[in-house]
Amino acid sequence: MDFRVVIIGGGIGGLTAAIRLARQGCRVTVLESRDAAGGLASGLSAEGFAFDGGPYVLLDRPGLQWALGRLGIDADIELGLRRISHVYEVGFDSGPPISIHDSLEQTAAAFESRWPGSAARYERFIRSTAAIYGRLQPMQWRSRPGVADVVRAGALRDLPFLIRSLDSVLKSSGLPEPILQTLGIWTHVAGQQPREAPSPLALVPAAIHRMGAYCPAGGIAMIPRLLARVATEVGVSFRFGEAAHRIRCRNGIVTGVETGDETLPAEAVVSNVGLATYLDLLDEDGQRAVGNRRRRSLAALPLQSPGACVYLAVRGRSPGPYLRFRLRPEPDGCRLLVLPGVLDPSLERDGWFPARLIAPMKHVRAESEGEAGQRGFVEKVVEKERWWRELFDDVRILGVRSPADWGRQFKLHRNSMNPVMTSRFMLTGRLAHRSPWVGHLYVVGSATHPGQWVSFSAVSGNLAADRVLADRGVDR
Repeated sequence: MDFRVVIIGGGIGGLTAAIRLARQGCRVTVLESRDAAGGLASGLSAEGFAFDGGPYVLLDRPGLQWALGRLGIDADIELGLRRISHVYEVGFDSGPPISIHDSLEQTAAAFESRWPGSAARYERFIRSTAAIYGRLQPMQWRSRPGVADVVRAGALRDLPFLIRSLDSVLKSSGLPEPILQTLGIWTHVAGQQPREAPSPLALVPAAIHRMGAYCPAGGIAMIPRLLARVATEVGVSFRFGEAAHRIRCRNGIVTGVETGDETLPAEAVVSNVGLATYLDLLDEDGQRAVGNRRRRSLAALPLQSPGACVYLAVRGRSPGPYLRFRLRPEPDGCRLLVLPGVLDPSLERDGWFPARLIAPMKHVRAESEGEAGQRGFVEKVVEKERWWRELFDDVRILGVRSPADWGRQFKLHRNSMNPVMTSRFMLTGRLAHRSPWVGHLYVVGSATHPGQWVSFSAVSGNLAADRVLADRGVDR
């Protein structure tokens, strides 16, 4: 098929779309402004240690298996996925921490020892949410699921669940407040409170207990590395160090992508840069097709900051969970310490191990305080907060990324990781894989799917590619 596709951005969504389209005979070119593919899921090195950049755990193995399987890749064989036993704990300013293990029985027994009667309530909550997860999961693998899809999956009964907040779902379990805070920690690391967050985040504990939490051998960065290799093998052309400056259109239909030096003609454009697709890249013709009102609506969506990340070398002590959260009062939010050495002792170098300290920061705060304020925030986390230092005998700071650093290095729209996954955005605001306004324009990535997970971005790449192929009349 002599059909030219330009993909803007070599993140997980862009890479999966590229492979899917190339396997169907399309001529695919990926424009990537950095010197390597992977986007926020890529890694970095410092003083001989390898670090993941953004994501830190795989919570949707079935979704990743589905997405990579459609590309002819066996995720289990290629990635060496390791199941995590002691997944995480949440520490508080007072009282002992609370742990979540992959074993439901072990987790529930620990709850029962502190709060008699809580084990039965927790097990009942997991049974209920696991059933909801099973019914809703097929919806994740459809581009725009409709009522008919919901009915076929037997998920019509779950519509009331979907319009509730995370806070409402958790409180209905009747569990003690410290457990609720532990189960809802995933929204805190996104910089929002449970009352703002969508109900599907309540499904995470069920996913951990029923399907497991995983990390590839070598870290999450192995996923984009694998995809980049496969993309090259199937004929995808990469142009690294080249950013898209403008998506060119004629009469509301895409004609190509302008870089700094030339315009690449294209019969279809797949964008892996989220909101920037509509707000920053379209030429005047494309902007008219979208319309000012829609552009204003997109520009008003609340954004999620990547927060701050401190890259560490640590020595001594700290047995225990892979992820250590620390929940702090507002407006400080939570902290997260990622300890890959718990899973892979071979990461040790002369007694030192790599670790990452993640400090979420609300986007509005990061923007209002500017770079100086962001640096001050990081310095406070590093110098004033002792809880994470006390876990080790010695600590070295190898590097720091502030929200502004993330934005510069990854060319992020307004230094953000796309919209915050609020209840409203999940139900009504997700970007369509096929643009409803601009012809032959398609969008992949977390802004098109219900969450920021690596698996969701991989699924989105498949779904957008399917839209491209369907519009070309290709039998998939």
